[in-house]
Amino acid sequence: MADGQVDAILTDPPYSSGGLHAGARRADPAQKYQASGTKRTYPPMLGDCKDQRSFTMWATLWLSECWRLAKPGAPVLVFSDWRQLPVMTDAIQAAGFEWRGIVVWHKPSARPMLGSFRRDAEFVIHAVKAPARTFTRRCFPGVFNHAVNAAAKIHLTSKPLPLLVDLLGVVVEGGTVLDPFMGGGTTAVACIETERRFVGVELSSEYASLAAERIAAVELAHLKS
Repeated sequence: MADGQVDAILTDPPYSSGGLHAGARRADPAQKYQASGTKRTYPPMLGDCKDQRSFTMWATLWLSECWRLAKPGAPVLVFSDWRQLPVMTDAIQAAGFEWRGIVVWHKPSARPMLGSFRRDAEFVIHAVKAPARTFTRRCFPGVFNHAVNAAAKIHLTSKPLPLLVDLLGVVVEGGTVLDPFMGGGTTAVACIETERRFVGVELSSEYASLAAERIAAVELAHLKS
C-alpha cells in the first residue's frame, strides 16, 4: 500500500499477556483467556507469546507501518489490557503518533476476584497522526459498557460489535479503516454497519477464511435490506 491511504486504524492486537510470569504468558491463549469450564473451541491464535521487551519492539514496528499508511489527522484506536497498557502507549508514541487519551471498555460479565478488585475493564489507546482533526460534532463518553456476546464470537478474543460501532464515531464518515489484526472480522462488520470502507490483514489463514465468509454474509444482507 502507498503512503497515506487510510483514514483511521482500529485494531485489537495479541496482548501477549494473561499471566504473572513468563511461563504463564507463553501458555496456549485458549488456556489463558478462557474459563476452565468453557467448552467452545476456536482456531489457534497466533503471535501471543512474546516477552515484554520483544512485545514493545514488535508493537513499535507494526505501528510505524500504520503511521506510514495513515493520512494526517487519522485517529488510531488500539485495544490493550491492564498489563500491556504502559508499553503499548510507549510503542504508539515511538511509532510517531500523538497520544490523545485512553477509553475504558467496562465488561459487566467479568469474573470476581477473591480478596481483590474485579478486572472488569480493557482499554483502548486513542492517538492521532498529527495534526489532530475533528470529524464530528458529537461528544463521546470515556467509558463504554458492552457485554461480551459469546454466541456471536468466532475468535477467542472478539470484541462486541456495538463497542466497535461506538468507537468508529470519531472516524470520518465514509472513510477507510485499517485493521492489521483482523481476527474474526468484527472491525469490518462495524465498518459495514456504519458505511465506512475497510482494509484488513490477518496472519492466520483459518481466521482469514472465517472473516471473509462473515464479511460476505453481512454485505449480502445489507444489499438485500
